[in-house]
Amino acid sequence: MRVVLAQPRGFCAGVVRAVEIVERALERYGPPVYVRHEIVHNRHVVEDLRARGAVFVKEVDEIPVGAVAVFSAHGVARKVEGEAALRRLDVLDATCPLVTKVHNEGRRYAAQGRQVILVGHAGHPEVIGTMGQIDAPVHLVATAAEVETLPLPRETPVSFITQTTLSVDDTRGVIAAIRARFDDVTGPDTRDICYATQNRQTAVRELARIAQVVLVVGAANSSNSNRLREIASECGARAYLIADAAALDPAWLDGAAAIGVTAGASAPERLVEDLVARLRDLGATSVEALPGIIEDVTFRLPASLAAE
Repeated sequence: MRVVLAQPRGFCAGVVRAVEIVERALERYGPPVYVRHEIVHNRHVVEDLRARGAVFVKEVDEIPVGAVAVFSAHGVARKVEGEAALRRLDVLDATCPLVTKVHNEGRRYAAQGRQVILVGHAGHPEVIGTMGQIDAPVHLVATAAEVETLPLPRETPVSFITQTTLSVDDTRGVIAAIRARFDDVTGPDTRDICYATQNRQTAVRELARIAQVVLVVGAANSSNSNRLREIASECGARAYLIADAAALDPAWLDGAAAIGVTAGASAPERLVEDLVARLRDLGATSVEALPGIIEDVTFRLPASLAAE
């Protein structure tokens, strides 16, 4: 039995930046540093930061007046920003710059008088934040069928934006339906869709071609991790989403000559290393990494936390 690792996998630049913001805030200001919602969707990351003094809260009103606060990588609505200002919080915004770009695009389209269509999943923190950043109606759709039910005349000028944890492949059908449904459609170039989501999905497709079993390290509430498991399954592999090595069921490996391993964008590499060690204990004789895209994207930290 051999283990094959996807490339790329795990942390993206937006997650690296978000986690580093919390770490540097703890170093500079000392604990407690308050974080609204999970900084990223991964229990291990959250628990590690909590042990170092981060306090995770659901809403801003749980944070003491004047305290240091961090907004998660998923972004927040303007209402939340306003509540933080009223409490005089020292806010460090860890919103992924690619999410911020979507916010700016949506506001620009709305300012042009266009109806904004957001392709995304209802209830996802990023979607909630994006809809709350645009001072105009936002029509949320997740499928091509939902596009057909939009209460807008065909001649309505519309523009679409997308949840960043969806790839070009995920959104292609919905965007095609928008273009077919309306006469006047604009939207961002596909290159604006999150590079990390697309790269990880492309890599897992390559992985599923050679591995009979694909293990995706990631959280159950991670949109991009769930999608990686779905894609591996669609490609014919037996695919499982696991939080860590302890969640591995050895029975899943029966009859497999190659075990593929990848990780969602919010899963740290140490979880992959732990899983590989567990697979070695179960009889894996070799570990190799597929060739793939080497990501060299980095995002700047807030000025107040930049190295002096």
